[in-house]
Parts: sequence; structure tokens; C-alpha cells
Amino acid sequence: MTVASDLTVMQLDEIVEELDADDRRAFDRVFHVSAAVGDLVPPESMHAWIKEQFGDVERIRRQKIVKVTNTVTLEGVLFNWLRSSRPIWRQDFDLDAELDRTNNEPFDDVYNLTPEDTFGRVESEHCVTASNIAKFDGYHGLVIFKEKHPLRFTREQIHDYLNTGERWAGLAHRSDPEAKYYFFLWNCLWRAGASLLHGHAQVLLGRGMHYAAIEALRRAALLFEANNRQNYFDALYTAHEVVGAAFERDGVRIVANLAPVKEHEVILIASEMSDELKDRVYETLACFRDRLGVNSFNLVLYRAPLAPTEESWDGFPVMVRIVDRGDPTTRTNDFGGMELYAAKVVASDPLKLARELRDALPA
Repeated sequence: MTVASDLTVMQLDEIVEELDADDRRAFDRVFHVSAAVGDLVPPESMHAWIKEQFGDVERIRRQKIVKVTNTVTLEGVLFNWLRSSRPIWRQDFDLDAELDRTNNEPFDDVYNLTPEDTFGRVESEHCVTASNIAKFDGYHGLVIFKEKHPLRFTREQIHDYLNTGERWAGLAHRSDPEAKYYFFLWNCLWRAGASLLHGHAQVLLGRGMHYAAIEALRRAALLFEANNRQNYFDALYTAHEVVGAAFERDGVRIVANLAPVKEHEVILIASEMSDELKDRVYETLACFRDRLGVNSFNLVLYRAPLAPTEESWDGFPVMVRIVDRGDPTTRTNDFGGMELYAAKVVASDPLKLARELRDALPA
């Protein structure tokens, strides 16, 4: 199905209603969507402020909320475009000046101010590894970028960071064959959880079981396949594609998640850790930075274990998930009680995001 370019996620319930029978079944196999209307009566004394903030009083009297739930993974989101217009306190911030101010921090002198892993360091043209001094797990390292500014990344650098992480995981696994569950994460700036501004990613290799969110996804995918005789990740892609939220480039599936963990979540799916996948990672990040104005993000890599395991990983692809963590100049946190204990509340539009990505990622 080709979705009109002016449609938004606020019309997702209507888009789904218009799908043909096969596409509707493909969508319903993964997602449940519904809409609600919230009514309110603002006093006359608020009208001037409402017009200044939202543009029109009538637009806030009846608010449409679209609720989307991934019924396989039970990830859910509530969309209301008005959330993006809420009054938020901001404070100007100069990242270049702050990076200059933080000279002589540990990552500026890796070999003297950071520890190394027992199997040594991995060094490449654009980065070098260190052992994390406050570990999440037994094997927990850092990929420290030689380019200090975390947003000045190139295609070659993104390839290098990911390749270095893989090399680190291989060395860790060789030193401990029972450690086989690899995880790569990049928290860019403090909004995303980074404690230091200097660009860096983290790498982990676990034993016994993959990390909880990845293990939960594996189990949900296997249960889905048992019930539907279809690979879950194929179904996930198709459910997005039929409503205009997914497309493919050079064997890599690009999905603007309809049930995002937060704003502008993109899922990249590939059969292996290929150069094509690394290219799409770079192009997605460049789209975030250059077209969407995203300065702070989380990026994670999911993949099957490095060696055979008792549990089945059949059909589990390589996945990269990237999510916008909001404006670094704001005090308002993007996670609250709703996100932690109920459902995500999101103002960005996955259908618009998919169109931006189509334009940004060369065919």
C-alpha cells in the first residue's frame, strides 16, 4: 500500500481501516490501534495563553489520542501531537565550548587515565577500547572515539566504531568461551545517559543468558512464530510497510517504529553484521543530526550469541535501534511515570519519520 504523503500517525486508525484484507491481517498480526478523544473546557482567562502556545483554542477543546500496542512484545505508545507544544524551560548550551572546558578528562589520555581489559586494548584508526571502571557486567568495555565531539561522525568512523566493538567481543569471548552474549550501546550526551561528553560507546559480553530486554524479544518472537508460522521480524517489517512506516535499502530493512520507546525510534534489521547495515546506521544517524536536529540519542545493537547456546536463536536477525532522547537544552525529562510503568507518550510522528528517512537514505 502507498500511503498519502500528507497522512500522519494521528490518522493511523483511519489508514488501517482502509487497508485491503491481506494488508489488514498483516498489520493486525502485530499491532492493535485505537483512538480516543479527550474533551476539555478552558476558561476565557486561558484563551490568550492557549493561542500563543498552541495556535488555536478549538484545537485543544477536542484532542485525538492514538493508542498503538505491539501485541507480540507488549510495547505500547500514546500519540498526541499537542504534547510537542507543551511549555518547556530551556537553557542555551554551547557543546563546543563545553568540550573545550572539559579538556584533560580521562578519555583525552586513554592510555594513562583509563584501565585496559585483561586481554588488552583494541585500537583502530578512529577509536580505542578501555575497560569500564564501574562495570555493568564481567566484560564491560568502552569504545572511545578519537574524535572528541560526539556529533562529528563520518561514515568511516561509524564503520570503525562498530567493527572495533566486534573485535573487542571476539577477544573477550576467546578469553572466556562461556561469555557469548554481545551488546553494543552508544549513549550520546547526558540526555541519553552519558556521564562524559567525549564521544564513546560501551560494549558488553554476558554469560548464561542475554540481557533481559533481548531475551524477552527472543522469547516473544519464538512464541509468535509457533502461533503464526511466520518469522516475527518479517511480520514486524510487513506490518510497518503496509502503512508506509518501513522500506528496504540494499538488503537492510528500515522501520520507523509505530510503538517507539520514545521519540523518533528507528529499527534497522539485517541478516548479518554487513557493511550495508553499517552504512544504514551512519545514514540514519546523519538524518537525525542534519535533518531532524537530533543531538542526543541512544543506539543499541542486538544480535544472536557469538557461539551456540542451549536456547534457540533461529530467525533472530541483527538489529540496530536508535531513538531520539530530546533536546539537551531542556530540563524536562523525556521519561516519567507513564513511560516507566504504563505506556510511552510520544509526540513525534513515525509516518513523517519514515518519509524523512526515505529521502535521506539513497535508493
